[in-house]
Amino acid sequence: MATKPDRSSAIFGNDIDERTYRKACRSKRRFERKYGVDAPGSCHLRAGEVPVIGEALGVRNLAHADCPGFDIRADAAAAPVPPETKRTVVGAGGSPLVVGNIRMGFGHYRISMAMASAAHAMGYTPYWLDLMAFPGSACTSIIAEQNELYSRGSRLSQRFALFNKLVWEPLNSEGFRKLSYNASDQKVSELMTAPFSDLPRDVPFVGTHAWPSQAAVHAGLSQVVNAIPDNWPMALHLAEGAVHTVQTPSSFMGYKMLRGMDKKRVLKPMPKGSLFCTGHYIDHELVSNIEADCDRRRRRIGQGLPMRYLLSVGGAGAQQDLFVCIISHLLPFIEAGSATLMVNVGDHRNVWEALVEAVPALRDATLHFDDFAETRRFSTAALDGPMEGIHAFCDDDIFSAVYSTNLLMRCCDILVTKPSELAYYPVPKLMIKRVGGHEAWGAIRAAELGDGTYEMQTAPEISAMIDLFQAEPELVEQMCFNIECEKARGTYDGAYRVIELATKPRE
Repeated sequence: MATKPDRSSAIFGNDIDERTYRKACRSKRRFERKYGVDAPGSCHLRAGEVPVIGEALGVRNLAHADCPGFDIRADAAAAPVPPETKRTVVGAGGSPLVVGNIRMGFGHYRISMAMASAAHAMGYTPYWLDLMAFPGSACTSIIAEQNELYSRGSRLSQRFALFNKLVWEPLNSEGFRKLSYNASDQKVSELMTAPFSDLPRDVPFVGTHAWPSQAAVHAGLSQVVNAIPDNWPMALHLAEGAVHTVQTPSSFMGYKMLRGMDKKRVLKPMPKGSLFCTGHYIDHELVSNIEADCDRRRRRIGQGLPMRYLLSVGGAGAQQDLFVCIISHLLPFIEAGSATLMVNVGDHRNVWEALVEAVPALRDATLHFDDFAETRRFSTAALDGPMEGIHAFCDDDIFSAVYSTNLLMRCCDILVTKPSELAYYPVPKLMIKRVGGHEAWGAIRAAELGDGTYEMQTAPEISAMIDLFQAEPELVEQMCFNIECEKARGTYDGAYRVIELATKPRE
């Protein structure tokens, strides 16, 4: 094969065939024709405040500026530094660290918040760089198109079983797994470098999606960590040139061997130093309060207080029929005073309206809409105070929408969620049906650790588990014990370790 000066021709020493390479080039040209090419210096940066998490996590937002002149190190030096924590890191004391992400559902934003939280706790000033925040740029336009396709597929997969079986599940478990898919992504991400033009080449950078990580490497940044979200090895998540991190030992071995990413050959493994198993990516506020929150759950169970369920609805609004069944099954327990329910629909008010239409009893719910300060007061009071009935949460601001679940997790007894990024959080979990085959291994991980159930795919199965939690609340106590054991082992310290890798000078 002819030598090609890019990362689409060979991936970790594994040559990509000529046909696949040409296809990747055609994909890039298609986007160039559709959205153009961002001119050098067309995406200058400025730093600003971030709603909600700016105060909580010390995060600064990187947004588009009309002209150059931004100095991230000077800006970070002027930012307040949090009190010293138990972790001491080289470069702490207000040094900048950039968290690169995209708005694709809530998952990548949630992981970004965990990274920012850990960085803040370790003395860094975290900066939020969303590649979808540059309207009119080729970078943002390409990602927005891909995001819309993915969201549409998620919704269709929940409406049409045949589409899910024949298209969506295979695409998410095997299609994105292929090394050829990464070759195409690497080529297209060459069009996403404009937002990096004002950043120093050696600034620590953590990408919570492969595209920001790939683009950062293409832009010449040298301290890039690519935080892989899923537990199922897929070439989709590779960003050669970055240091890769995963959350679990099984994921580490799968990625190390590039397992199943080419059905026709055994691939060369990822080289030493390119991949690390860090543990779960969890916010500092949650990790540091694990013991206290688990103890609160035990006390509530010992006092016979209502079991608290938190239902987190995904950004795509998928699984609505399943949510209706879960809420309907919980209603008799809520009416009897033996359960309470919190529902966070994020920034999708239409999802709440559809749920109310299907379950009229939700009209009596206490609404916590578009008032994050009130949501924070509620969650703080609920840590040690009473809770009853149904509470619904919705906020048009994406940061409030996502971070509200972080607050509510601490005061719930059971988180009801699909096995996506929330599968790794240190809270007792009831795992419902996945959206995409790649999520299956998140539930497997939780079930093996004992901090969550296995994946339950049908409404009767989920209802039976709810009945069991109500009859035998000591099952929640058992999950709390397992969570504390994993805390002692460092299982939930992944975000801290990612920050350590990003700030460690490269050899």
